[in-house]
Amino acid sequence: MSNYHIKHLEEYFKVYRKSVREPENFWEEIAEEHFVWRKKWDKVLDWDFSKPAVKWFEGAKLNITENCIDRHLTTKGDKTAILFEPNDPNEKAEHISYNQLHERVNKFANVLKEQGVKKGDRVCIYVPMIPELAIATLACARIGAIHSVVFAGFSSKALATRINDSDCKLVITSDGSYRGKKTIDLKGIVDEALENCDCVESVLVVKRINSDIYLKEGRDKWLQPLLDNASAVCKAEIMDAEDPLFILYTSGSTGTPKGMVHTTAGYMVYTAYTFKNAFQYRDDDVYWCTADIGWITGHSYIVYGPLANGATTVMFEGVPSYPSFGRFWEIVEKHKVNQFYTAPTAIRALSKHGGELVEKYDLSSLKVLGSVGEPINEEAWHWYNDNIGKKKSPIVDTWWQTETGGMMITPIPYVTPTKPTYATLPFIGVQPALMDENGNELKGNQVEGRLCIKYPWPSMARTIWGNHQRYKETYFSAFDNMYFTGDGALRDEVGYYRITGRVDDVIIVSGHNLGTAPIEDAINEHPAIAESAIVGFPHDIKGSALYGYITLKDAGEYRNHDNLKKEINQLITDRIGPIAKLDKIQFSDGLPKTRSGKIMRRILRKIASNELDNLGDTSTLLNPEVVQSIIDKRL
Repeated sequence: MSNYHIKHLEEYFKVYRKSVREPENFWEEIAEEHFVWRKKWDKVLDWDFSKPAVKWFEGAKLNITENCIDRHLTTKGDKTAILFEPNDPNEKAEHISYNQLHERVNKFANVLKEQGVKKGDRVCIYVPMIPELAIATLACARIGAIHSVVFAGFSSKALATRINDSDCKLVITSDGSYRGKKTIDLKGIVDEALENCDCVESVLVVKRINSDIYLKEGRDKWLQPLLDNASAVCKAEIMDAEDPLFILYTSGSTGTPKGMVHTTAGYMVYTAYTFKNAFQYRDDDVYWCTADIGWITGHSYIVYGPLANGATTVMFEGVPSYPSFGRFWEIVEKHKVNQFYTAPTAIRALSKHGGELVEKYDLSSLKVLGSVGEPINEEAWHWYNDNIGKKKSPIVDTWWQTETGGMMITPIPYVTPTKPTYATLPFIGVQPALMDENGNELKGNQVEGRLCIKYPWPSMARTIWGNHQRYKETYFSAFDNMYFTGDGALRDEVGYYRITGRVDDVIIVSGHNLGTAPIEDAINEHPAIAESAIVGFPHDIKGSALYGYITLKDAGEYRNHDNLKKEINQLITDRIGPIAKLDKIQFSDGLPKTRSGKIMRRILRKIASNELDNLGDTSTLLNPEVVQSIIDKRL
């Protein structure tokens, strides 16, 4: 066996050294020994960051679903692959075995084929966290269609943008979704989106909340009757290693969302390998990641990574607060969860309800705790460690991005000594670099700079759908021959990394990357608003929240400010979704600008965070007097 399962620190350093010195030999060994291929590769890696062009396992042929499902059937056919825990605790959990998953994915794949979906076609999936979401993604992969999952909390406008950008042929949705006490009319949102999408030929609808919905003649069909008539046999489409597997949209600091394209072979190898090690997964473990499959965390560590390892992966439909704030711990106890992976936002929200709520539940099954989405603050880390892990389950504070496809800097539990707020050491094969503003690499320890990666890793995104130039400008233009992450980081005296936050206009709210430009565009559509600037400020549950500085066209004339604030947040909800609403809205007579007319967000950030003694030089501004008036009115 190769170094597929790392068990102690000395071994980590040995394997890491090999992965950096001989990356091609290292990844070839992992790929050869742990996956099934229809044809071996001609070349392990071909890359040039100046283009940028990266190819892994070039010439190899495979299908990712054969690696996630078929190959487990002889040894683990009856093992639970997906364990579905519904929103309502009184509804029975569903255990879907590998055999059942195989049949359901094949039937769904055949339905897609009957609807005219072919290899390379794009399919948009806008479905809540129910088994059909995972099954739909795998059914696309089975026939070589490219899935584009859109989080079912996005608005119809945000959905339409994503459908049009990737020219989707078919949309999969449900009649609606449950979220705590609420039901959400997903089909209505899809209908509204499709008023502006000419590319969509058909819509398949999953029945979940049994609501009355409108079915458009010739376009919309209930999914279940089609599945009932479909064959359970579907030969997997043979894919090239570099064929696209999926497109997943992420907010940019400017313009439309970026459709990150992930390809097949490298993504599979890397997500499977990181899953196995970062969670120290063993054969009979029950693993639960609380994310939504609408985000990269769900793609890599609910669907593909776990299933490629023959794991049992939990899918939870609900929210941590329903019917009470003990819901997560109740599920851990009920299913004897061994690895639990969640976001700092959830941890902070649950910690507010005290340790007593946790003590009612038996959490002794937990072996590993994970954190994802943003750096975890020290207070939340200690609460998680003391109350959930009982100081015996290591916390893996994982740093990675939609663009990276898999974890990049993370402790390996029971291997890497952890340190609160630090993502610790680079994962096997990952070569980070800290750069200063002038493009020089900062060597040695106890340095802080911009976090870059100097060498390709198998699961990196290959391009932005339909816009390779933007991919190059966003990730490969800041520093020569390096991938720039957009994050700042520091390296401590022993070489551990701590992520210090975004260095661009992206704000991480509750683990979601929100670009400020699209939010400002939405606000500026309001007839009463002249301009706006959005910044982040510290928030004890969300990590960061959004603070809006807004200038009105005719300040004196306009009506009630409270109503205006509601209208602004409604505009944001309609354009982007409720996740992007502003926590604070301050009306101001003007915004601080440079002489070239650029808004000085750095100053606005400091005012929002109450760092007033450190505003820097404001004398060079076009309108320095506006700064004091903003400070006087700050919320």
